[in-house]
Amino acid sequence: MFRKRLFASAAAMGVALTVFTTACSGGTNATDGGGETLRIASVASERAGTEALIAAFKKTHPDVEFTTSYADTDQYQGTLRTQLASGTAPDVFFAWPGNGNPGAIEVLAPSGYLEDLSDRAWVKDIPSGIKPVTQVGGKTYVVPETFAGIGALYNKKTMREIGATEPKTWSEMLKFCDIAKSKGKVAFALGNQTNWVTQLADYALAATLVYGKTPDFADRMRDGKVTFAGSEWETALNKYLEMNERGCFSANPLGTSVENSISQVASGKAVGTIQVTATFNQLQSEAPSGTEFGMFAVPATDNAADTRMPGAAGGSYAVNAKAKDKKLALEFIDFLGTAEAINAYAQATGSLPAIPNDQFKSNPALQPLVDAQKVGQTVPFMDQLWPNPKVQNVHFAAIQDMFAGKATPDQVLTRMDEAYKAG
Repeated sequence: MFRKRLFASAAAMGVALTVFTTACSGGTNATDGGGETLRIASVASERAGTEALIAAFKKTHPDVEFTTSYADTDQYQGTLRTQLASGTAPDVFFAWPGNGNPGAIEVLAPSGYLEDLSDRAWVKDIPSGIKPVTQVGGKTYVVPETFAGIGALYNKKTMREIGATEPKTWSEMLKFCDIAKSKGKVAFALGNQTNWVTQLADYALAATLVYGKTPDFADRMRDGKVTFAGSEWETALNKYLEMNERGCFSANPLGTSVENSISQVASGKAVGTIQVTATFNQLQSEAPSGTEFGMFAVPATDNAADTRMPGAAGGSYAVNAKAKDKKLALEFIDFLGTAEAINAYAQATGSLPAIPNDQFKSNPALQPLVDAQKVGQTVPFMDQLWPNPKVQNVHFAAIQDMFAGKATPDQVLTRMDEAYKAG
């Protein structure tokens, strides 16, 4: 997502690079910070989480000064790569687990840009389900802060107004779209003008149709036994188009930005949006006070037991191998591995902790993701296991072409296969 990703990630909401400095405050803890400055960079959608980490860290390190920068996903990835290559990158920065985009650790680590964190105390606590995407060649390069998911986030008041309930099957979901349309609402606001949003709905469908039916699909692709084209990915894309033709989405997805789509749900113009959980807090912040939201897994078959949700390590941070203040950067990254930091980050971003602990109380709206994770009904974000960033970038562009009527699902997948084979 979000690999934008978003997953994303994740995913990012900002449209411009913003830089600000947290003022240095007085204190006696000179040995921990002593007026030192730590530079941090992250994607805009993770800003609330990053600021929560800084605030928590400064409770015990009041003399540490922070310089932070945020940008939307595309700008962030390009800027980060340029800075790393020129030796001007921040000390600590957001990096995507696994592979699949220019800011992912499997792309950055082989170039020597990331500090090896394998000997840090928190590494042993990373759950086995997400540990592989925090490592490259058996070495750990990021501390994961959140467990993110993709599902239908919806406005409960709007759902009640149209007299509908959460759909559990594909047929029920199409009926849900019809009900919303008959009441003058959009079932799912869709901002495909923002390229990383294009992946979210088909990820949600592919989780059930592809990876639910064939759990080892990613391994089979890597071994050359299957391809995107000719697989259930084609079914997922056809259903994506069917939803659009049925009127499930915004009237003009390619003319709708992610910001617009979120505003539609917050204001009640749309019932919900298929999004990464990192956007949950933004939905809450834009909606009238007291607005309640819910979440459900996107069904893709008429057997509710088939349904799976994309779920993976989300917000994660790495240390620049050439950090200006390596000691302070590692001290901060070790703090990020504590329950205090992880919980603060998850709470601020409306996500779940990547390293579970008994101290965290999840938002009730995210309970479906919690439940799916507990019973093994989540699958990794697809792009985290793709061999190069080209696949995801081709995916973005090809889905936009598909919605513009310039590409068929088979053509989309053939283009993705070509990018995958490029290694």
